[in-house]
Amino acid sequence: MLVIAILVIAFGGIIANSMGLINRGPSETPVSTEQAEIRTITQLVSASGRMQPEVEVVIRPDVSGEVIELNVREGDFVREGDLLLRIKPDIFQAQIDELSAMLLTQQARLEQARATMLQAEVEYLRNKQLYERGMVSELDYLASSNNYKAQQANVRAAEFQIQSARAQLRRSEEELQQTVIRSPKDGTISRLSIERGERVLGNTQTAGTEMMRIARLDLMEVIVDVNENQIMNVSVGDTARIEVDAHPNHTFEGIVTEIANSADITGSAAEQVTNYKVKIRVTSPHNIDASGAELIPLEASERPGSGFIPTFKPGMSATVDVLSQTVYDAVSVPIQAVTVRDFNRFPNPSEENGESPDTPAELVADRTNSGSANSNGNSRRGSREDFRRVVFVYEEGKVRRVEVETGISDNNYIQIIHGLQDGDEVVTGSFRILSRELQHNEAVRRDN
Repeated sequence: MLVIAILVIAFGGIIANSMGLINRGPSETPVSTEQAEIRTITQLVSASGRMQPEVEVVIRPDVSGEVIELNVREGDFVREGDLLLRIKPDIFQAQIDELSAMLLTQQARLEQARATMLQAEVEYLRNKQLYERGMVSELDYLASSNNYKAQQANVRAAEFQIQSARAQLRRSEEELQQTVIRSPKDGTISRLSIERGERVLGNTQTAGTEMMRIARLDLMEVIVDVNENQIMNVSVGDTARIEVDAHPNHTFEGIVTEIANSADITGSAAEQVTNYKVKIRVTSPHNIDASGAELIPLEASERPGSGFIPTFKPGMSATVDVLSQTVYDAVSVPIQAVTVRDFNRFPNPSEENGESPDTPAELVADRTNSGSANSNGNSRRGSREDFRRVVFVYEEGKVRRVEVETGISDNNYIQIIHGLQDGDEVVTGSFRILSRELQHNEAVRRDN
């Protein structure tokens, strides 16, 4: 029985070999492909941040005291000059009364000093005439002269004291006026931090108590953090698409208005992250009317009687895509089709003069001019790595490695400046095969 089983297995092996079911040689690698096409590519710089008003004023008192009158609530719209609150003025009124009395006292002293000066002047003139006639001694004449000059100085001192008293009085009157807080501009009370009866601290040596904020909620902007690797791709005036987490079904338009020159560095020394603040103004209508049926134009949204309801609130999370650069009629392939190869480890078998026959002439000229290849064309044969960007072009069951020069990219496609033409079929996957295993002139099988 054992001999019969061996004969059956051997006979089956002979039949399978004759039919080509075994010993078929190297297998073909399954890959997915896609054709290079002409597209319009827009490079995007994505970032996230917070919504805030373009104009927001923090109201702090200049004087300390108790809030005795509060005329606004959070969310109220106010006009420039509207009364917001009053601080108890009693102590400042008392200071004014005291300084007014002091001013009157200084004025009385001035009149007294003038009278004394006039008396000294009369005595001086009389002694002068007598001295010229030789009727008084020189000592008496000089004494009257010095006394007259001293009384003149007393009058000037009294005048300066009056000026000082008037300045103190004006300061107290100004402080009394500062107990009445009025709106510096039109806007909405976006934050109210105090209540009637609270005591507030004035702006003396430190920042005073933050009482409220007035903001223009019809003019909103997003402040985002852009990484240092992408900040050079952003310019003032670039358009942007804004998505607000609170409104997932809407996309708003914006424009870059300001880019910070100083960086915000976070993290430890080993893991530092460098970002730059970028401000993006929301340019599309984003506030609804009282019925909730339509958006109000920006120039007419925030005003009394308009039924204004701010759709955007300060502090809302938002994601921004800045359209930094656009290229039209660009040869493009999927981003995953572009990979890198070390030309020192995996040179093309048919390379001549250190270059692949599929390397674009422009790239050869660039490296020749920069001195990257020596006279023998074999400088890259050393131990130094020579990574280059390549794609694999599918041609009749095999792939050909082609070095390419890339340009900008969006979320899906990348621009090919040199190396490919419209209609070339390139390998796009799988990632493992394309990034590590696939080699020049390898047999493949399309599996799209």
